[in-house]
Amino acid sequence: MNIAQILKINIPAIALAVLLTTCSGTEKHKTLKLAHSLDPTHAVHKAMVYLAERLKEKSGGQLQIEIYPSGQLGSEQQCVELLQIGSLAITKISAAVLESFNEDYKVLGLPYIFRSKEHANKVLDGEIGEEILTGTEKFWIRGLCFYDAGSRSFYTIDKPIEKPDDLKGLKIRVMKSITAVNMIKTMGGSPTPISWGELYTALQSGVVDGAENNPPSFYLSHHYEVCKYYSLDEHTMVPDVLIISSIVWKKLNDQERKWLKEAVKESVIKQRMLWEESEKESLEAVEKAGVTILYPDKEPFMKKVESIYDSYKDDERLYSLIQRIRAVE
Repeated sequence: MNIAQILKINIPAIALAVLLTTCSGTEKHKTLKLAHSLDPTHAVHKAMVYLAERLKEKSGGQLQIEIYPSGQLGSEQQCVELLQIGSLAITKISAAVLESFNEDYKVLGLPYIFRSKEHANKVLDGEIGEEILTGTEKFWIRGLCFYDAGSRSFYTIDKPIEKPDDLKGLKIRVMKSITAVNMIKTMGGSPTPISWGELYTALQSGVVDGAENNPPSFYLSHHYEVCKYYSLDEHTMVPDVLIISSIVWKKLNDQERKWLKEAVKESVIKQRMLWEESEKESLEAVEKAGVTILYPDKEPFMKKVESIYDSYKDDERLYSLIQRIRAVE
């Protein structure tokens, strides 16, 4: 959908004026609307609540955030569209979805691009991460930070995945990401892009044989009620991205941007702590519910997808980015 179509569809939404200046007695404050599709029990939502608290505290109440969880203002895609026209200030989106806006995001979804969570954090918190976050400005989107979305692994209805060959003949749900589609194809499975909201029904009805995601998402989505095998091959560590409308960003003064940046940085630390707790609790919960958790040897999976990296050799920009990420110690 182009920007003209978005503007035409969302004229009423524009009138809502997302960057509100509210008078309370003699005091004025600005309110930023933040919307997302996650459940309020999710670690990312809790980090956003912390972000709002810290921003209010740092600004003395002059800059505040109003949060709308659980898809109250629309789906992930709709939130991005509203953000692009300035009718929504902030939202959360998977890095994989941002591939269509900035090709650099493709690299973050490559299987086993990160050696460990520590390696991923060093990359995302550093120069490379900052380059990627600011690479979508021409689409009216600016990245604020990366949130930990854990490692994605396979979960299936009735067939355990212990080696890449076990994926043959299986329809595996993936995000609408070229990188994710290529990864499943390379491993031998049949990638099937399906929206997150439709996945439970797709698993239940057998439209797909399985999916891949992190432990909290597997648990909170109740997909464990249908899928009884969870193979922790941890093939990707695709982060979530907190993004702000460039239109709204430009309306903030230097001091307001400073407050927001500081609060965001603190929320990242908080979110990673919450995420670690959530992963542990989720694995314990699904195992208690009867899910068999497997820990396959990752080496065969890593060898299977190495050809994906070779396919990037003709793309000077992305191949250079891959090498830079791998060089981070």
